[in-house]
Amino acid sequence: MVSCRFVQYQDFSCKPMLTTQRKKAILGALKRDGQVLASELSTTFGVSEDTIRRDLRELAAEGLLQRVHGGALPVSPAIAPFEQRRDIDSAAKRQIARRAAKMIAPGQTVIIDGGTTSALLVKELPADLRATIVTHSPSVATALAEHPSVDVILIGGRLYKHSIVAVGATAMEGISRIHADLYFMGVTGIHPTEGLSTGDFEEAAIKRALAARAAETVVLASSSKLNAASQFIIGDITLAQTIVVEKTTDSELTKPIEAAGVTVVRA
Repeated sequence: MVSCRFVQYQDFSCKPMLTTQRKKAILGALKRDGQVLASELSTTFGVSEDTIRRDLRELAAEGLLQRVHGGALPVSPAIAPFEQRRDIDSAAKRQIARRAAKMIAPGQTVIIDGGTTSALLVKELPADLRATIVTHSPSVATALAEHPSVDVILIGGRLYKHSIVAVGATAMEGISRIHADLYFMGVTGIHPTEGLSTGDFEEAAIKRALAARAAETVVLASSSKLNAASQFIIGDITLAQTIVVEKTTDSELTKPIEAAGVTVVRA
């Protein structure tokens, strides 16, 4: 018998749903609740969990959600190519970059990740700042070439074109020789239980390695990345000591992060 509980999503007068209708309802529930569980969807729609898992697989293949164990989370918009990501949350990214730049003290050695927010961060560094910046991003290094008092160390390796950063064994070797005060990490997803994530396996490994070489890891994240997930886990959310978000970020998104013991700074 088909359950009538799905009327909370859309009124279909308790008639069996078409697959397209069910998928639309799943996406509606995901947008409303921030996550969906296959077992609950099965009961709600009166279909088997196998049917729900098939729906989730197909929606994930379309890039509409990110499957996780037992269900799905919103997919991060930050998995788009670098050029397309420049315009996503651009005002929020500038606020975050400005606040992050103020965290750097003179004389520090600081790792700056690749990504669109990092590109804005280096533009916010004061002209009189004396510091050493380590990066595996050619674009970040180039942006700092004209800075009068910042020393730049560029980590080399195979270029991952999506994020314009170096990855691979050569990059790992260079990273292993660093002791840094701060690491500004870019991610595509932040979730209190699913952790910090990104869209590439090798890039996730590089970010873990960079975090291991810094006394403090600071994640720079516009609100669209919160409660979202990508395919590859960088680490638990506590891999970061601090997460910088824009001032207007919904407190319901940040409360679980703070409950995990991570400091949230509003830009």
